[in-house]
Amino acid sequence: MAKKTVASLQKGEGRTYSKVIKCVKSAKTGAYTFQESMVPNEAVKDALK
Repeated sequence: MAKKTVASLQKGEGRTYSKVIKCVKSAKTGAYTFQESMVPNEAVKDALK
């Protein structure tokens, strides 16, 4: 029953942000790390450049 209550409270545009995960190579060690950020949906393509 809790899921119905939570679902009924969500109104409006829905999700306006996306989680972007990029793989970045470290210049110091050469190892790859993952960089996570929350970005507005309109700026996802710019964040991945």
